Amino acid sequence: MLSYTTDTNDHGLPHDPFKAIVAPRPIGWISTRSAAGAVNLAPYSFFNAISDQPKLVMFSSAGMKDTASFAIESGEFVANLATRALADPLNRSSAPAPRGVSEFSFSGLTEAPCRIVAAPRVAESPAALECKVTDHFRPKGLGATRSNNTVVIGEVVAIHIDETILKDGLIDMTLAAPLARLGYLDYTVGDQVFQMQRPKAPDASDL
Repeated sequence: MLSYTTDTNDHGLPHDPFKAIVAPRPIGWISTRSAAGAVNLAPYSFFNAISDQPKLVMFSSAGMKDTASFAIESGEFVANLATRALADPLNRSSAPAPRGVSEFSFSGLTEAPCRIVAAPRVAESPAALECKVTDHFRPKGLGATRSNNTVVIGEVVAIHIDETILKDGLIDMTLAAPLARLGYLDYTVGDQVFQMQRPKAPDASDL
């Protein structure tokens, strides 16, 4: 087995395998509106839900990019569901654009109004979470070394779901086909589903 310590990163592989091991990762397709009214849209693979009571999600930006700065200054953002059908425009929205230039326009996407937050959501996305920022910080590593990443946490204050991805009152992942990030340039689609019941507590005789 290949083993190495991360202080030297002496793995001898052509690329760092870290992000390929922590995979698949959901993609937070984050839309924001600055205090001055500029709109931004960008995908983040360091994204996840961290609580359901209250409903909290986070994304982590490598450096203070427009998405993080707009979310922090406005106190709002939207997490749009990234899907296989939207992979191409999502990829286009990741291109480095000048500050204040909306990725909606050159990605061929439509801005849709939200119920509570001023930031638009992606009209073509089948689900979106409107969020109010509750915290933001640069996380610490060992020795109190600060990461270059900025973590933004938001509480979900409104949810949008397109009925076309619902089946029997549940979101059907085979219909939604959410897009996830793997390592390197690889992606995957979460449309192959199986179920498992959570086990009951073991009887004393089983211990």
